[in-house]
Amino acid sequence: MSDEQTRPDRFKDRKVPVPVPAYLPSAGSPLAVDKDVYSSIQQAPRVLVNEFTLPIRSGRAWEAPAGSIVRITTPEGPQVGDLNVWNLHNPSERFWASRTRQLHASHLSTYDRLWSTLPYLRPLVTILSDSLSSYGKDINGGRVHDLLGTRCDPYVNSVLSSGAQYDFHCHSNLVRAVMPWGLQERDVHDVLNIFQVTGLDKEGRYFMSPCPAEKGDSLEFLAETDVLMALSTCPGGDLSLWGFGADSEAEMIKVCRPLHVQVYQLEDKDFLANQGWKPSEPAPYRGMHGMKVPEGENNPRTASR
Repeated sequence: MSDEQTRPDRFKDRKVPVPVPAYLPSAGSPLAVDKDVYSSIQQAPRVLVNEFTLPIRSGRAWEAPAGSIVRITTPEGPQVGDLNVWNLHNPSERFWASRTRQLHASHLSTYDRLWSTLPYLRPLVTILSDSLSSYGKDINGGRVHDLLGTRCDPYVNSVLSSGAQYDFHCHSNLVRAVMPWGLQERDVHDVLNIFQVTGLDKEGRYFMSPCPAEKGDSLEFLAETDVLMALSTCPGGDLSLWGFGADSEAEMIKVCRPLHVQVYQLEDKDFLANQGWKPSEPAPYRGMHGMKVPEGENNPRTASR
């Protein structure tokens, strides 16, 4: 008889308390936006200042000033997009997917925020509206607008498909998109997979389901500071034919569609200020980490040497 068969089940009768979210927002917490204010922002008159359509299997970046609204839509039907966000003036401050997942949830929707990396930790953008917010949890436990996974990339593709070379995965699309802003491959980071349904199965394994979006579905963001955003139209399209290798790439293109991006400014330039809104600021921690730095030659520890 093997050790596995004779080993007692240590956890069989263990009582497990009902889990409580680790980061519940309190009154006035930056985790919980003023829904009345953000609803009024979403409904306020706006002026279109930038607009483009992102073709299939491509990437593009654009700037969104603080207080602007970014709207991403599916003009021809279901299509997954991979989104990156940076502080426009300091690309070392960028979207932090794992912390955002902890602060909000594994999948995002209206009023959730995309938080930045340390040592900044502030909202870069907030979701203003989500036409798929009613999707909830499906029969497989899947939810939409994914933070569990990350972008597809040519490195894992080459590993899983015997060295196949393909240059238009989301990672590569984002790399090309940000080069005009002086950014490099190392600046591309974990993404928000918009319009993408994912989850974990009973064994804790990651799965993806076909995109539920229809023609004209949308996701809107409010820029909480000046940001650079970049989006890739995933080469897997709506993920209904997902796979690896040349045959899969040729098959998946059948379900690839464009995405459309619009950037707006509010018509009333004083509207946000009148609502009490102001651009987000970095976390107030001073960054000393318990260190006491010597002042110089007059430091008592060195004066007698």
